[in-house]
Amino acid sequence: MPDPVTPPAAATTPTPPGAEHRLVDVPGGRIHLVEQGTGPLVLMVHGFPESWYSWRHQLPAIAAAGYRAVAIDVRGYGRSSKPSAVEDYRMLSLVADNVGVVHALGEETATIVGHDWGSNIAADSALLRPDVFTAAALLSVPFAPRGGPRPTEVFAGIGGDEEFYVSYFQAPGRAEAEMEPDIRGWLAGFYAGISGDTMSPEGEGSLYFVPPGGRLRDRFPTGPRPAWLSEADLDHYAGEFERTGPTGALNRYRNIDRDWANLAAWHGAPLTGPSLFIGGERDASLAWMSDAVKAYPTTLPGLVSSHILDGCGHWVQQERPDEVNRLLTGWLDALPAR
Repeated sequence: MPDPVTPPAAATTPTPPGAEHRLVDVPGGRIHLVEQGTGPLVLMVHGFPESWYSWRHQLPAIAAAGYRAVAIDVRGYGRSSKPSAVEDYRMLSLVADNVGVVHALGEETATIVGHDWGSNIAADSALLRPDVFTAAALLSVPFAPRGGPRPTEVFAGIGGDEEFYVSYFQAPGRAEAEMEPDIRGWLAGFYAGISGDTMSPEGEGSLYFVPPGGRLRDRFPTGPRPAWLSEADLDHYAGEFERTGPTGALNRYRNIDRDWANLAAWHGAPLTGPSLFIGGERDASLAWMSDAVKAYPTTLPGLVSSHILDGCGHWVQQERPDEVNRLLTGWLDALPAR
């Protein structure tokens, strides 16, 4: 069992009562996690640009329901390892990290829950290692099997004269130059831009496109923070990225073609284990990936239920924690015993 560690001194927000910070060794380095409760393991994987802290509302709720709730910092984030090579952030490495965490915690299997990029990581973890990850809950980003042309080719064709944000993130240093001078302000604008209560009047998705010669932040809304994001929450996220820098997080985007090549053996493969999907009505991911949702009977044959939260944006488990907790714990309780 890994030893507990003291939370970083720079942290400005409390750890949920009863939870512990740990560092565990995995084949690719170390992973920082926060753990609470006992029972069957539930591993939670965050997205961009977040950290373990995006699960702060779920840790105590899942622990109280009788589970061992664990939220990790994905490699490149927080106190987890930050390798320098771009290719070290490929999906195969992130799946291996998750397997390593399960084993480091003395477990053989886990249910995996992911949001945003974490949804992709959770789905691929369950797809590649169904012996370890026996069920998957996917938040905000729908599941879509590997297929089609190279992802960078697809994304290059989106947006007309404007540049899709995934394409904008490809060149090392480009997005960093926009973010680094004001990490706190950039994060606040990005969170607000795709939150259900503060996104721009232009509607869902306008933030994701960069005008010619512009920056992503040119589309950030002006006005108040989202209701779910306190000053202390923003301080925590900003403190993490000011300490680590954004490159590790951005390198996930820079591996989409490498992932497409690495996962060729799983082309079109369905995710057959028990699954759950929760999305926000105002999240542009649902509009862009509507065909993926329609294909769930084929691609997610083990889907137990799918839920779209009215008026909610992208940050579902932070915007609607009580509702997400109810859906997650109800789904967990209905899973076959392991």
